[in-house]
Amino acid sequence: MANDAGPVVVMNPRSGGGKVARFRLIERAQAMGAQVRLTGPGQDVASLARAAIAEGAALLGVAGGDGTVAAVAAVAIEAGRPLVVIPAGTRNHFARDLGLNIRNPVSALTALHAGDPVPVDLGQVGSRIFINNVSFGAYADALLTPGYREAKARTFAEIAPGYLQGEQRIDAVVDTAEGPIDGPQIVLVSNNPYDLDSLRRLGHRSALDTGRLGGIVVKHPDGTPPPDLFPRLRRELRQQGHSGPPGAGVHTWTAPRITLHSTAAHLPAGIDGEPVELDLPIVCEIRPGALQVLLPRRTT
Repeated sequence: MANDAGPVVVMNPRSGGGKVARFRLIERAQAMGAQVRLTGPGQDVASLARAAIAEGAALLGVAGGDGTVAAVAAVAIEAGRPLVVIPAGTRNHFARDLGLNIRNPVSALTALHAGDPVPVDLGQVGSRIFINNVSFGAYADALLTPGYREAKARTFAEIAPGYLQGEQRIDAVVDTAEGPIDGPQIVLVSNNPYDLDSLRRLGHRSALDTGRLGGIVVKHPDGTPPPDLFPRLRRELRQQGHSGPPGAGVHTWTAPRITLHSTAAHLPAGIDGEPVELDLPIVCEIRPGALQVLLPRRTT
């Protein structure tokens, strides 16, 4: 292995509509002494990160969307290296929940040389790491639909009603804090629980170090209208995250492990926004403090 190669940043130039180029992240990272590796044909994210480790990279940086970040994070854990996250994707959910300035990805580059180490949890399903969530049902089906990337809102709008109206169900049983739920419409397992008590914070996580997964299951009886998600979720959060009896709408809970069972061999899923087929049974687990992230130092 080569001597210490310093920081190496893997960048996805297609993420976020071209934010790597728009914010001149390549030139700015190189000006700080980092080497840059760009994804492209035959140059996938994980392979580039592993090659950087083999060349002696002291730390890894990643600029791209959540799927790109998750792939490099998995390599960083495997190699025992810290990670610098540069929010260059479209939504940047993980970077946002880390407290990074997602409007200005350049600001994250300072952590390459002056970063404060912060241990954060990661989720794992099978052999795969997830930084945000694993989803089943409407969203997973949308991800697997041809043309989804070009028309996300339209695709999801076409698929979601069948689930929310009870016409389609997930062919699985989910183990929850209140007992098993068979054939739900939507299942979301997150790396640390989402904040559900206000619309402004919906989809955010206030912490990434609780050592718990967040579980959300939607199931309602046939012939009833779709559940009013937000008020129910807010009530359940105030009740310490536990739902009412299984089969009655929306269920939320936290746990270190969440399992889905089925007689089927595989189940479509979305892992950090990437479509996959997972073998049953599916076991999602939390890995407390598994990843060391370097965050820009805060000025006082």
